[in-house]
Amino acid sequence: MVLGDARSGKLTENLTGFGRMLRRAGLPIDTARISLAHQALGLIDLGDKTDVRAALGTVFVSREQDQLVFDELFEAYFKDPQIAKQLMAQLLPQAKAPSPATNRRARTQEALQAPKAASASKPTAEQKIELDAAMSASDQARLRHADFNTLSASEFLLIEQLVRDIALPLPAHATRRRRGARAGDRLHWPKLMQTIGRYAGEVIDLPMSQRRAQELPLLVLIDVSGSMERYARLMLAFLHRATYRKERHVFAFGTQLTCLDRAFDQADSDEMLRLANLAVADFGGGTRLGQALQSIRENHRHTVIGNRTLVLLITDGLDTGEPDALQKELRWLTQQAKTSVWLNPLLRYDGYEPLAGGAKVLHRFVDQMLAIHNLEHLKMLARALASLMKRVS
Repeated sequence: MVLGDARSGKLTENLTGFGRMLRRAGLPIDTARISLAHQALGLIDLGDKTDVRAALGTVFVSREQDQLVFDELFEAYFKDPQIAKQLMAQLLPQAKAPSPATNRRARTQEALQAPKAASASKPTAEQKIELDAAMSASDQARLRHADFNTLSASEFLLIEQLVRDIALPLPAHATRRRRGARAGDRLHWPKLMQTIGRYAGEVIDLPMSQRRAQELPLLVLIDVSGSMERYARLMLAFLHRATYRKERHVFAFGTQLTCLDRAFDQADSDEMLRLANLAVADFGGGTRLGQALQSIRENHRHTVIGNRTLVLLITDGLDTGEPDALQKELRWLTQQAKTSVWLNPLLRYDGYEPLAGGAKVLHRFVDQMLAIHNLEHLKMLARALASLMKRVS
């Protein structure tokens, strides 16, 4: 493999071009990582392709779902020095991909396609999303049913905008307070006494009352481990807009528990995502749901309002903690809450069964398990919650 002679400057140019391509594919690449990769290549034998791949992968890949994309782009980019030079310079129009490329991931295909020459008036990011939204009916149907984890970088950005427009009417419960109603179940005594005083004891119609309906308070626990990272970002954007100005508490968990209430208080979803990214220190790590629930029981007990709270557990159930500890905490949570729902992206697989230790415990305690791996299932979520509440009421 030929990366170029560092003394003539080709190594830096090729490495920068490769970093830009990875960024187009959705990997979090910045100048600091490219500089670090340059230092790493200076410590190995550039003639050994395996060492080069390992060195660059160590610096550029920080998420499990990006590893295969990195491997495919590495092979395509450094397969031939001339191709690498052309891709780096980004001077060629989109070239027809060879037949093996049809098996590449959407993010890899998109990154390998050199962008068109810049026009005199470049569209803004919002304009690009609007143009993408005007795609053909078949493309729109595909995106509605596409697994979030298989989207290309641009498709992911488009879906992130679309999920913010999905409504989520929360189930309601009857409170102790009452209000006037024509078809009530009890007399409205305050209004009745007012009528008696106004009309000297004559009453034509008996005013009735019924209990006020109030949406259930919401407790959201969202898994931000490596296997859930893409789903977590989209669910955060969806729930932020769908539950704005409603009674809710949101926590992210991986290897530790992070309260996101301050981020969710923001009116703008992009600002919420920025603050959430700053707040969560364990993005892309492991999953310890039992430890997170213990922290809620000990430090945030007020977030579970006695027998009224709707709990949404957003995770794939691949818990790395002790099943016994998870069982203890889930028993406490489900006893305190009105109902609990497990939103599981692994339901995208036909015939899925919760075989992992944590998944078995979750399946035993929650009231229902629903899929949330694509747009269509997010739109079905509100109907599923309403149907669940009729069964548990």
